[in-house]
Amino acid sequence: MSALSIREAAPEDIDLIHGFILALAEFEQLSHEVRADKAVLARHLFGSRPMAEVLIAELDGIPVGFALFFHNFSTFEGRPGLYLEDLYVVPDARGHGVGKALLVRLAQIALDRDCARLEWWVLDWNQRAIDFYRSLGARPMDDWTVNRVDGDALVALAGKATCNGR
Repeated sequence: MSALSIREAAPEDIDLIHGFILALAEFEQLSHEVRADKAVLARHLFGSRPMAEVLIAELDGIPVGFALFFHNFSTFEGRPGLYLEDLYVVPDARGHGVGKALLVRLAQIALDRDCARLEWWVLDWNQRAIDFYRSLGARPMDDWTVNRVDGDALVALAGKATCNGR
């Protein structure tokens, strides 16, 4: 039986984290959407004001998955929540409890930090993930529609002249 461990990422994990992001994007057929580079990730994950956190899953000391998350806030609850941006497990490690271990650790963090909830999105076509999440007690939020403003639309909304490629 393999030894599974979950640890907090450190700055020296930036290459690993970036690699996991690229692998996830490929799996989700969204590689063309990835703009993050290692320097940007390092600044926002490990800089003077970190905007997100990362957990690394290891099987027998070998990194096999990650979860990137950050805090949000519920005005109705009056408490913070955790938002899971990405969870990825390498194909060879799937079925070994890695994804569940990452979610269990996130739930523990949420409770330790007095969070009201743990939330994430899942692609509509990823039925395997949907079924897995339902088995853990997750429920869909079908009454809500995700909205996004980015790129030139974000620049225009902010009243700025250019985006400068960011």
